[in-house]
Amino acid sequence: MNSAVNFIIESGVSISLLALIYVFFLRRETFFKLNRIFLLGSVLFSVILPFLRFQVFAPRSVMLAEITVTPYMNMIEAVTIYNQDFSNSVEQAVLSVSLLVFAYFGGVIFFLGRFVFRAIQISLIIHKNEVQKLDAFKLIVLEKDISPYSFLDYIFVGRSLQNKDGYDRMILHELEHIKQGHSFDVIILELLTAFQWFNPFMWMLRRVIRENHEFLADQAVLVSGVNRGYYKNLLLNQFVGGQLVIANNFNYSLIKNRIKMMSKIKSSKLAITKITFGVLVAATLIIAFACEQKESVEMEPVVEEQAITFSVEDNQLRITGTSEELVKIKSFLSDNRNLDIVTDSNGVLLLEKKKFEYPKTLEDGSEIFFVVEEMPEFPGGDLELRKYIGKNVDYPEIAQKNGIQGKVYVTFVVTKNGTIANCKIARGVDPSLNKEALRVVNSLPQWKPGKQRGQAVNVSYTVPINFVLQK
Repeated sequence: MNSAVNFIIESGVSISLLALIYVFFLRRETFFKLNRIFLLGSVLFSVILPFLRFQVFAPRSVMLAEITVTPYMNMIEAVTIYNQDFSNSVEQAVLSVSLLVFAYFGGVIFFLGRFVFRAIQISLIIHKNEVQKLDAFKLIVLEKDISPYSFLDYIFVGRSLQNKDGYDRMILHELEHIKQGHSFDVIILELLTAFQWFNPFMWMLRRVIRENHEFLADQAVLVSGVNRGYYKNLLLNQFVGGQLVIANNFNYSLIKNRIKMMSKIKSSKLAITKITFGVLVAATLIIAFACEQKESVEMEPVVEEQAITFSVEDNQLRITGTSEELVKIKSFLSDNRNLDIVTDSNGVLLLEKKKFEYPKTLEDGSEIFFVVEEMPEFPGGDLELRKYIGKNVDYPEIAQKNGIQGKVYVTFVVTKNGTIANCKIARGVDPSLNKEALRVVNSLPQWKPGKQRGQAVNVSYTVPINFVLQK
């Protein structure tokens, strides 16, 4: 659902901006073929824009707010994780209102149904009337009074017009619609309008494309040698209602606009440069919507050093001695996370090797995202993440004794399975602090994985852990 909303939003914004560019800068120019390319290119670009993904900016991991650790208590500051851009925020807002979703799909069904109904109307007209196959088109003569119109390779005309002056010019106009394939433009527009029916700029774009079709057909008729004044009078005198909306017809556009465009002086070549506004808008849209922060990276595995192993019975090393000696040994081994150290009822130290798991490392070339539509979620949310790290980080005694403090930046990846991988120090302070930060981040429980276009993906994070000595 998120991907569908993303498509509607991004394509809608693109259609709106490019339609405005055309209306304000290109609509009054006489290079009609170039205008058609711009308009159809705008439609095509708006459709494929939501599917484009380019890396433009240097990727950065999502930065979690720092967590402060002291030897006495773990002070956790308020944390905000910025994980959504404007487009994603709008998606969530739309999806949160179920009434909007139902209204949107109701509109889609209505406009698609209307398009199918009109297509059936034309099919029935073709089926019920005689079809005259000519060289370049098929002519259907209707008994009712109607202005000529065309669809695909069919031209529909009222019988009463066949003997009137200017009939051949009207047919020539409709034939140009057929030659230039305007019906295919119209079909695409009708389908796109069904999905963008709520967007007023879509209706604007739809109108100016149909208008451009008429300009192109009029221009072709005039180029063939028809007198300009005669053709203008023909437009004014031959308007008859009853055309179908999805067809190209002789009088589709406002007659006034078509006559004004025929009288307009040919635009200068310099005016073509106005199309650069559209190119700039397209480039801006790509940067805004198609720049996905992702990168395939190769990370060196981070492996903690193994403790010295002892071959002892039942995997335990029993240490006996005076209380003072045992305290010194226990203190010396306290930073070793590979050993479980306990004292039994007789005061004997028992050392047992922990089952050590190497930090997971993704395969070379694995795709890692930095910003996705649905960011990974820690069990219980952000607050629980801060609590977990604050509770489990221990300030190393050796660092306390030596007065070492500072901020350790740890990068890690929440895999598509929700596990932690590729954990490493992005910027460290001291080996003892770095090791402790890595240990805790590697121990994070399974997350809800992030998703891009509905698929679980690997997502990179960075967490700063600030070790502070209290005086």
